[in-house]
Amino acid sequence: MNSESAIDRILRRGAAAPISEFDGDQLDLEERASLRRVAGLSTELEDISEVEYRQLRLEKVVLIGVWGSGTLTDAENSMRELAALAETAGAQVLDGVLQRRAMPDPASYLGKGKANELTELVRSLGADTVIANAELAPSQRRNLEDIVKVKVVDRTAIILDIFAQHAKSREGKAQVELAQLEYLLPRLRGWGESMSRQAGGQAAGGQGIGSRGPGETKIELDRRRINTRMAKLRREIKEMKSARDTKRSQRDKAGVPQVAIAGYTNAGKSSLLNRLTKAGVLVENALFATLDPTIRKHQTPDGRDYTLADTVGFVRSLPHQLVEAFRSTLEEISGADLIVHVVDATDPDPQGQIQTVREVIAQVEASNIEELIVFNKADLIDADTEVRLRGLVPGCLLVSARDGRGIADLEVLIAERLPKPNEKFEGVLPYDRGDLVSKVHLTGKVIEIEYLEAGTRLVALVSQDLAAELRQARQS
Repeated sequence: MNSESAIDRILRRGAAAPISEFDGDQLDLEERASLRRVAGLSTELEDISEVEYRQLRLEKVVLIGVWGSGTLTDAENSMRELAALAETAGAQVLDGVLQRRAMPDPASYLGKGKANELTELVRSLGADTVIANAELAPSQRRNLEDIVKVKVVDRTAIILDIFAQHAKSREGKAQVELAQLEYLLPRLRGWGESMSRQAGGQAAGGQGIGSRGPGETKIELDRRRINTRMAKLRREIKEMKSARDTKRSQRDKAGVPQVAIAGYTNAGKSSLLNRLTKAGVLVENALFATLDPTIRKHQTPDGRDYTLADTVGFVRSLPHQLVEAFRSTLEEISGADLIVHVVDATDPDPQGQIQTVREVIAQVEASNIEELIVFNKADLIDADTEVRLRGLVPGCLLVSARDGRGIADLEVLIAERLPKPNEKFEGVLPYDRGDLVSKVHLTGKVIEIEYLEAGTRLVALVSQDLAAELRQARQS
């Protein structure tokens, strides 16, 4: 590979995104940025006495990847994304190695020769961690660590670490912990000491003779504790899902249309939500900056209410543990009437972003929902790129959450795509059914309203379900 140009492209990162007036006070971002990382501290836990210092650790990493199929550009884009993931996790990327081979080596991912070259590179740069651009098998990780003599982590571990840092809500933290434990369970390894927990005699709680076996090994104890903790987390998430389902059913009962904002990580979904609703959601130029869904009420230009839901971003090869753990959160997408699919217009591979997001949407059984492709960051692209994007996705919309370009057109398109009240109702409702009048104002279109002695005379366009309710309550 052309190491100079490839590494330069891998390590090239954009400047921090400016915070607009539509993003609120951004106190969460200020809190996140206040955690400074300190160089020069060892990554070995026994060398650090205080927990907070471990959190401030700065790891110096080398990236490795195997290019087996596709083009060199695709491989470099994948490595560039890995570098962004590593930097978001708090690491300092020093170098990268991209190897061309048909299949990764089943023993050490890179093969013996390249692994030895990697050892020399790590030693010369003073790196303390190697990050692989794939999900490594436990044996591959262990063998590679034995060769390079530093910690080896894979792409999945990096994504899980970012999620652990950024989760704020109780449900989000539980989901991330469950995903981490599912990832950790098959990767437990013993270190050749304290491998057994023996019990006998008085120490065995009076069990005495017959209890002096070797006992459970440390790995077995860890595995049992992890399984117990996972079972508890699944119960908690199930309970939290019930509360989320209750809120969703209330919105469904009210007949309020729902719009889900989905897309690739760092495509600008939260910025777009802030621009539309002034929600003040955290905005940061980093991958997976926001994890917890945010739902806000908004209105169409003609006055109809609907909800906007900001969802977690996706990434290539999103760990299946996360998809499963966040299934309840992703159901905000499956329950929507319209999906606003946000794509980063500046990304070198927008088609890859679209395909990745659609694959995840299919996993949560939301492929049948109408989709509106929106290319964000239109203020950062030239005219040729704009023409290329319009040709890539006919009927798409180019917007900029930063300067407001195309936002008015987006609101009009959302209004057109949402379910419209199409049934005319005319009649007098008793004054004790003010709830129905409120629902008409909320979800329908009021043509005429008059307050009579007998009740409220109403002429409006409503949905079929609401029309049936109104006819039932109408005074004869």
